[in-house]
Amino acid sequence: MAGYSRLMEADEAGTIARLRTHRIELIDPAIAKNKGRIIKTTGDGMLVEFQSVTDAVKCAVEIQQRMKRRNADVPQDRRIEFRIGINLGDIIFDDDDIFGDGVNIAARIEQLADVGGICVTAAVATQIADRLEVFIEDLGEKTLKNISRPVHLFRVGIEGSVLPPSTEETDAKRSVSKPSIVVLPFNNMSGDPDQEFFADGLTEDIITELSRRHELFVISRNSSFVYKNRPVNVREVAEKLGAQYLVEGSVRKSGDRVRVTVQLIDAVNDAHVWADKFDRRLDDIFAIQDEVTAAIAATLPGRVEAAQRDHLGRTKPANMAAYECALAAKVLHHRSTVADNEQAQFLIGRAVALDPAYAHAHAWRACILGQAWVHGWCADKDAVWAEILAELERALALDDNDADVHRILAAVHVNNNALTTARYHQERALALNPNYDLVVVQQGELLTWLGRPEEGIEWIRKAMRLNPHHPERFWSHLGKAHFAARQYGEAIEAFMHLTAMDHVQHAFVAACYGWLGDVIAASAHMNKVRALAPEFGIESFLATLHYAQESDVQHLREGLVKAGAGEGSPAASDVAAQ
Repeated sequence: MAGYSRLMEADEAGTIARLRTHRIELIDPAIAKNKGRIIKTTGDGMLVEFQSVTDAVKCAVEIQQRMKRRNADVPQDRRIEFRIGINLGDIIFDDDDIFGDGVNIAARIEQLADVGGICVTAAVATQIADRLEVFIEDLGEKTLKNISRPVHLFRVGIEGSVLPPSTEETDAKRSVSKPSIVVLPFNNMSGDPDQEFFADGLTEDIITELSRRHELFVISRNSSFVYKNRPVNVREVAEKLGAQYLVEGSVRKSGDRVRVTVQLIDAVNDAHVWADKFDRRLDDIFAIQDEVTAAIAATLPGRVEAAQRDHLGRTKPANMAAYECALAAKVLHHRSTVADNEQAQFLIGRAVALDPAYAHAHAWRACILGQAWVHGWCADKDAVWAEILAELERALALDDNDADVHRILAAVHVNNNALTTARYHQERALALNPNYDLVVVQQGELLTWLGRPEEGIEWIRKAMRLNPHHPERFWSHLGKAHFAARQYGEAIEAFMHLTAMDHVQHAFVAACYGWLGDVIAASAHMNKVRALAPEFGIESFLATLHYAQESDVQHLREGLVKAGAGEGSPAASDVAAQ
C-alpha cells in the first residue's frame, strides 16, 4: 500500500476502515477466485502464493483495474493505492510461511512498481506473453537491495483485456448509450459578486451528485464551465458536448431570501421536461446549497427516466438497446405482478445479452429475479437464488461503486436474514448515493427490521419527499414501520394509500385493528387474507419476515391473534400451540 504512514497519520481509523472494505469487497475475493493463498499480512501489505503465474497476473490486474475505478471519485490525498510485485521462483515452506530468494525478489520489485502498477520479473513476463492480452514494457536490468545479481524487470499495463472493459469503454461501444446530461453554470442574477461562489458551488455540487447515478452519463465540470457567462444555444451546446439533456438555472438573492430556479431541457426536441424553483431564507447559505442540491439531484433522474419512457413508447421493441431494455424492465418490475415480472425478466435478460459488461443491468437482473424469488413466482427457488448471487457477483466485479449493486445486495441479505451483512451493503449504497430514493427507502425498511422503526419512518418519508412520484409500495413500507412503532392509526392510513393490497398487507392492517380492538374491521381484513392466501398460518407467515428482535415478532403475532387469525383457518393450529 503506497503512502500508508501518511494516510494513517492523517486518519488512522478511516484508513483502516477503508482498507478493510477494499479487502472484503475486492482483494480477498480476487485472490480466492484466482486460486491464490494469503501467506501473511503486514500493516501495509501482504504476501500471496499462486498455483500459476497466469493466475497471479490476472489477480493483480483485476485488483489494480478495480482500485482505479474505486478511486475515481476519491480525493488524491485520501486514495488507497497499491504497488504489486510478482516473481516466479523457488520457495521454502516453513511453519505456514514461505522464504527464499524468490520471495525476496518479489518484495524488492514491488517497491519499484508504479503506484497503482505491477512490476514482474523476466520469468513472469515470458510465461504470460502468449497467454494473457496485456501490455508488457521492458524496464531493463535493475540492481536490487541484498540481491547479488541484476534482475531483468518488466511493467505490466493494467489497460489490457484480462478484465471486461471499463464502464467508460463500454459506454462508447453501446449502440444506444445511457442518457447524457450537462449541467450548465447557474447564473448569478443577484447583482452581488459575492453570490457568484454560491452559484458556482451549487452547479458543481449538482454535477457531483448526478454523477453518483450510474444510469446517467454526466458531462464533466471542465466541459460545462466553458459556457460560464456566455449566451448559449441549446442545440449547439448539446451537439458539441454530446448531451441529450441540459440543466440550466439561476440564483437570485433578495434581502434575507434566496431563490434558485432550475429547468431540465430535452436538447434533441428542444422541449422543457421539468422546471422548479426553491425559495429559502438565507440563514445558512451552505445548508441551502446542500438542500437544493439534494432536491435537484433526487428529482432530475426521475424526470429524465420519465422522458426516456415516453421515447420508449414510440420505439419498436426490436430496436431497443441495452439501456432501453433495462429501463423498460425496471418500469415493469415496479408494477409487482407475475406477468410484469416475467416480461421484466425477458427484457433485462436481453439487456445483459446486448451488453455483457453493463453492471447496472446485471444488478437489476438480480433485483427482478429477487422479486420472483420473494413472491414465489418461480418453479425452482434454489436455482433462482443461485442466479441472483451470480448476477450480483458479476455486477460487483464490473462496478463496485454502483449504489444499485450494494442496494440489491443489501436486499438479498435481508431476505436471507443476514442483517449484519445487509447493513454493511446498505451503508455502502447510502454513502455512494445518499439522494437515491430506492436506497433511502430501503434504509427505512432495514431500520424497521432492526427494531428501530421510528428512525425507519423518518427515512421512508425522506424517500417520499425525494421522489414525489415514488412507487406505490413505499406506502406499504411506511405502514409496516408505523405498525412496528405501535402507531396503528398511522399504519392503517399508510396502507390505505395502496390501490390494491396483497395478503401480507391485509394481515398487517388486520393486526392493527386487532390491537385497536376493532373486531369487525380486523375480521374483514382477515377474510381478505384467507381469500388471497387460503393456506395462511400465523407461524408460517411470521417465518417470511425478518425482525431482529423477538419482541417485534411477538407483537405481530399477538396482533394477528387478536384479529382472529386462528379462527376458521389453518392458523388455528398455530394459535392453539401458543
